[in-house]
Amino acid sequence: MTGRRAHSLEELQSLMGKMFDPEAFSNARPLEIRPTDVVITPFAKSGTTWLQQMVHTLRTRGDMDFDDISRVVPWIETSPMLGIDINAEQRAEPRAFKSHLEFEQLPAGGKYINSVRDPRDALYSNYKFMEGWFMEPGTISLADFASKRYIADGGYWRHLKSWWQVREQDNVLFLCYELMQKDITATIQSVAQFIGVSLDDELLALTQQQTSIGFMKQHQDRFDDAMMRQLSEDKAGLPPGSDSSKVRTGTVGDHQKNLPPDILDALEQTWEKEIKPVTGCANYAELVSKLESETA
Repeated sequence: MTGRRAHSLEELQSLMGKMFDPEAFSNARPLEIRPTDVVITPFAKSGTTWLQQMVHTLRTRGDMDFDDISRVVPWIETSPMLGIDINAEQRAEPRAFKSHLEFEQLPAGGKYINSVRDPRDALYSNYKFMEGWFMEPGTISLADFASKRYIADGGYWRHLKSWWQVREQDNVLFLCYELMQKDITATIQSVAQFIGVSLDDELLALTQQQTSIGFMKQHQDRFDDAMMRQLSEDKAGLPPGSDSSKVRTGTVGDHQKNLPPDILDALEQTWEKEIKPVTGCANYAELVSKLESETA
């Protein structure tokens, strides 16, 4: 396996398992959360990096002096493996963190920003993200990846149900990826108010610029998971120089031309079983409409 990306889902699971060091976790001090702390909590490929950059830009008025966004907005789950002191002071207030955990799994008492994304787009984005880093291109089919990691595995669905049920709490800001794209100005205003940052016209314009897809692609080396990529080479023996960039297209509706009908049907059936009873929404489009009306 040394110097080799996964050629099967079994190899993928094995490689990812090598990333986690039980000793590092057992010796790590858990996050001692403060009421002003902000935890950015979307499911994978649902706007996490975008929100990390937004919060960091707002709280610092545009600081870009970092090599990895997760060095200045640490990822709670991986900080022990990376030797990051999760309880350390940060460059600016409020302290900000990243997580992909469900609400019940996080320490209580802080502020939480979640964004939800169409599971079909999140699936395809995650597949392309893993391909060329952990997965050898052309070896693991999109169908197998979807079946095992999005349909049979309930991670996306558990995450959405968890955050949906607390979306109206005062310490939770529940956003929608598609609505963020539709009105980035309103999103920045909501985030600034939620985290307690005074927003003037100059800071608004700066944040609009520094969270744009063009700016983040121009500075892609800050958003390519450099620390985790190095860890994957050291711990899992992945080939050096993998493509781990998180800033790709940011497109809404990618699934329409990339997911085959059988996967789309399976995702719809899973939504019907897992999400409709909790949200009352028959599909993702209805959920977006509901969120838009609640915001209005």
